[in-house]
Amino acid sequence: MARFLVTGGCGFIGSHLVDRLLAQGAQVLVLDDLSTGRQENLAAGAELMIGDIRDREAVGAAMRGVDGCFHLAAIASVDKAREAWIDTHAVNLSGTVAVFDAARSVSGRSPIPVVYASSAAVYGNPGDHLIGPISEDAPTIPLSAYGADKLGCELHARVAWGVHGIPNTGFRFFNVYGPRQDPTSPYSGVISIFAKCIAEGEAIRINGDGEQLRDFVFVGDVVSRLTAAMTMMAPAARIFNVCTGRPTSINDLATELEATFARRVERIRTPARVGDIRISIGSTARGDASFGPCATSLSEGLAQTKAWLTSKK
Repeated sequence: MARFLVTGGCGFIGSHLVDRLLAQGAQVLVLDDLSTGRQENLAAGAELMIGDIRDREAVGAAMRGVDGCFHLAAIASVDKAREAWIDTHAVNLSGTVAVFDAARSVSGRSPIPVVYASSAAVYGNPGDHLIGPISEDAPTIPLSAYGADKLGCELHARVAWGVHGIPNTGFRFFNVYGPRQDPTSPYSGVISIFAKCIAEGEAIRINGDGEQLRDFVFVGDVVSRLTAAMTMMAPAARIFNVCTGRPTSINDLATELEATFARRVERIRTPARVGDIRISIGSTARGDASFGPCATSLSEGLAQTKAWLTSKK
């Protein structure tokens, strides 16, 4: 029976990954400091170690005896990284280095394969230098500390393979949404925030003209990519987008959510955010060729999100 470590396994994406691994018959150890993750998200069959990803001893202890590591622990917020630059850097980049270090340092065993979360934030504003969906070979010019740290993770992943022989696969997440994404967090995704407002009959706030285009990918499809990457681990350091390639404007998203909840709400226009990226759509070619498409439609994913949100009342 395979045994896996999932860092950040009490969080939004991590808890869904834990569910999938358990359903596949694996043993799962979760390392989480519960700063943003919730213990209630964790399935009963998983083992929880409460610890900080920056703690080398905790990471090393968690890595012992596992067959692979899924590294999702992070402070996944551009705004938070701007407010607490040093602290988020320590979690997002130094924490990733700690994971790779533990993966190569377990005595008497081959290096442990790692699947980790990167971000579309590594691309910066692709409208400045690219027309069309963003491929993995596009220039990486991050505009935020968060994006810079995620790009740093990818560079250290190259070192992990090239110097230490740790096979690894990184995924550049686009706009992930779905059940368990905390709608009360100011750093949460637009879908969870809009969905909560519409469910409660409250106005939604749209920055700028609302014609910004985004690539929304359902959490179940993300988990499928993560597990497939571990099963199909290659002797390399690989990078893939996780996206649908389907553009959705913020205005159209609001309309879709109103249809999902069968309720119209007021739309309040607010000034465009400084540095807001106009278009962020990923190319699916490389990921689809290796793992198959992210097939969940936006309407289907929103229906599942609604079902979860209404069940919490």
